[in-house]
Amino acid sequence: METTKYLNPVSITLMFIFAAICGGLFFLKIITLPILVGSLLLSIFIACSIHIADQWEKAVVLRMGRFVGLKGPGFFFIIPIVDSIAKYIDQRVRVTDIKAEKTLTKDTVPVNVDAVVYWTVWDVEKSALEVQDYEKAVLNISQTGLRDTIGRHELSDLLSDRQKISDELQLILDEHTNPWGITCQNVGIRDIIIPENLADAMSKQAQAERERQARVILGTAETEIAEKFAEASQQYLDNPVALHLRGMNMLFEGLKEKGSMVIVPSSALDSMNLGATSGLVSLAKSNDQINI
Repeated sequence: METTKYLNPVSITLMFIFAAICGGLFFLKIITLPILVGSLLLSIFIACSIHIADQWEKAVVLRMGRFVGLKGPGFFFIIPIVDSIAKYIDQRVRVTDIKAEKTLTKDTVPVNVDAVVYWTVWDVEKSALEVQDYEKAVLNISQTGLRDTIGRHELSDLLSDRQKISDELQLILDEHTNPWGITCQNVGIRDIIIPENLADAMSKQAQAERERQARVILGTAETEIAEKFAEASQQYLDNPVALHLRGMNMLFEGLKEKGSMVIVPSSALDSMNLGATSGLVSLAKSNDQINI
């Protein structure tokens, strides 16, 4: 933030100390009244010539209204009355919030966009001489650039590729602010708010699309299962021993859990030779309980 500073604490302290010394000397009648007045004026002159700029600041110095240079950071001196400090310019990275409310996209959808711009002053002389109020100028050009960027893209682009929108807006801001000695370092899109009825419609569309994909996947799975069963039936068609072993395996898997009950048709018992007592006894050994 640009600031205007007057007498700093160091100048005020020195002025009071010098004035106190002169007053004491005058009280002791060591100096006369004209010398006291002259000393006080000199102390004020010296105090007005001493200035301090913070580490992140640069002071813009004008001499009789003309730019003569930059001062700071730290202590620096100017010529009172002749020189003046127009402003102190902060060179740190600054953040500006920008908003675009009810801005139409390319497909005529009103949206509210909330973004932030990170920028800094890299040339203090240009920022002081080329633009009157660079902070307000950055804010206005950022909001205008954001609206223009939204108007050139469709809603789907805004929602799916925020980084692309941010990069494009950053280039626009750099193009306009570089002549002012200001650079835009980054732009971030924080939020994009769309109308509530449109959000509901998009949600229903997404749900319908997911349901369609689920049905397609289920149908594909059923087709693949049918194909595998068809291949398996061809394998068992001319190989009754393999079919017999598969049936035994299925029955064994069903009897693994204790207390399970398996209902087997009598035709299956005959085909797998389980009707005999020996077959039942052999199965009973692999399980505690069999219910047929």
